[in-house]
Amino acid sequence: MTPTEAAADRLHRFVSALRRLPPFRGAPPALYQTSTIAALLAGVYDGDLTVAGLLRHGDFGLGTFDALDGEMLVLDGTCYRLRADGSVEEAGGEELTPFAAVTRFRPERRARLSGPLTRAETEEAVGGLLTSPNMVHAVRIDGRFTELRTRTVARQHRPYPPLAEATAGQVENTFSEVPGTLAGFFTPYYEQGVSVAGYHLHFVDRSRTRGGHSLDFTLADGRVTVEAIPELRLRLPTTEEFLRARTPSTPVDEQIRRIENG
Repeated sequence: MTPTEAAADRLHRFVSALRRLPPFRGAPPALYQTSTIAALLAGVYDGDLTVAGLLRHGDFGLGTFDALDGEMLVLDGTCYRLRADGSVEEAGGEELTPFAAVTRFRPERRARLSGPLTRAETEEAVGGLLTSPNMVHAVRIDGRFTELRTRTVARQHRPYPPLAEATAGQVENTFSEVPGTLAGFFTPYYEQGVSVAGYHLHFVDRSRTRGGHSLDFTLADGRVTVEAIPELRLRLPTTEEFLRARTPSTPVDEQIRRIENG
């Protein structure tokens, strides 16, 4: 065998070996999160990550803004600020966030939902699509809502109060017969304090002009899509505020449930 033939034979064997390898599936879905819910409970509200920096890690998610100035919803790659008066605006890339979680949403499972369905009934239906209650899932519900109640915390000022006090003055809005999207995450109970255990969803209407943190709703009909996320990438702030924050004295679970459910 000549050197040329030997080289050709090695190349042929190398290509054949490559063909026997399983197809490349890419990196597994990951949730990128900055800071923790426990830090918010302790009053760590100063943002240290820009919206532009956050969007480099995902096109779907939620969070809040510097000084709790509005709820955040990231949908289809756009970051929205949901204000206390129920209005919605697109957030600038230079805006800061003290807490947010995003992923690159690639739905794995989907289903049609016909109502009317209460929030509890909707969550039960979505639960049937989850891979496991022990995994984080991205959840999106596009549909018509007979009624939907939201809240948004107004901008806070120093000295920052704990989150439980800040939400005591939250503004609530009720929308009737509104088409729109609920989006967010289902998080296992063992992550309570790092994130919000259970369903944490924010709402924006179809026109992207009204929205807020979802407290309760009745779904007339819609479509739900979900994706299991096996990987968590947690970024912790290095600000003095975060480093000196004290763990809340009241049980974290009790505080979060009271804040999330209004």
